[in-house]
Amino acid sequence: MTDLKSMTPEELVSWCRLQGQPAFRAKQLFQWLSRGVTSTEEMTNLPKALRAKIDQEGGISPLTVERKQVSKLDGTIKYLWRLADGNCIETVLMRYHHGNSVCISSQVGCAMGCAFCASTIGGKVRNLTAGELLDQVIFTQKDADLTISNIVLMGIGEPLDNYDNVRRFLTLVHHPDGLNIGMRHISLSTCGLIKGMDRLAEEGLQLTLSVSLHAPDDATRSALMPINRGIGVEALFAACRRYFAKTGRRISYEYAMIEGVNDTPQQAALLADQLEGTVAHVNLIPLNHVQESPLRPSTHVSAFQRQLEKRGITATVRRRLGSDIDASCGQLRRKAQKSREERT
Repeated sequence: MTDLKSMTPEELVSWCRLQGQPAFRAKQLFQWLSRGVTSTEEMTNLPKALRAKIDQEGGISPLTVERKQVSKLDGTIKYLWRLADGNCIETVLMRYHHGNSVCISSQVGCAMGCAFCASTIGGKVRNLTAGELLDQVIFTQKDADLTISNIVLMGIGEPLDNYDNVRRFLTLVHHPDGLNIGMRHISLSTCGLIKGMDRLAEEGLQLTLSVSLHAPDDATRSALMPINRGIGVEALFAACRRYFAKTGRRISYEYAMIEGVNDTPQQAALLADQLEGTVAHVNLIPLNHVQESPLRPSTHVSAFQRQLEKRGITATVRRRLGSDIDASCGQLRRKAQKSREERT
């Protein structure tokens, strides 16, 4: 099976030439795929022979909506997409005054095991291809009939655990013949895979790196995030400083506020110590409910924020969107296909 959706325009040129087609067919094909066509029959300016070859090599396998939920609180839309192999992933469309943002998944499931996150329940099944990453943006935009201006790789999975496919996706979504979404409108969230962070720094991309921190000390962070046990916060902060030195891009630190776990004045002071003298932004996230977790939202978010700000650290509280449809941070999960009676 040929994965045309994951190919760059340059790779499509080579593929088209192998089919005896001129190079300009590659641009036409790339543009059709970027529009979210569901069949080669829609590719009306391509020769029938080329369309037949595409079908012969596996077709274009569009995502299909297994379930769509719309928040009654704020209009946030959560999609449960069915992939060609039957696996399902979730994508969230959020509306802000500055434009429409889509939160996409990078893997089917997640191997990171964070205690506060539903995405990791059941573990990791597989990486998503670059085409499957791109399709989440394309088909969300198409179904909602809204222009997407911002992308966040903060859905199911750890993007830097799927580095090569995520990097290829960034090339595809940024391409002027495709969706042409600028790097400065893309955020990538990682739990702190240092090798991936260093590799990304070398790329020199102008995207925003978000680090899922959630605790400033090893004891707390290791209890919440197993990945920390092999890394440690000192090594993570050192990687963050290297990233900023290389790219000049401010890092955003995500911090889920959990009652009695990571919300003490001592931890706020330690976090401020770690970030002092750096260009950073702390995004405080009131913990969202996950049925399987005993953790509860902090009642000290405002005090924690004030303490950071007194130390000169920029800190904001993330707005809750889609909480009534389990579409908020930490609530996305890998789900099985729903029965016909359950679909909405």
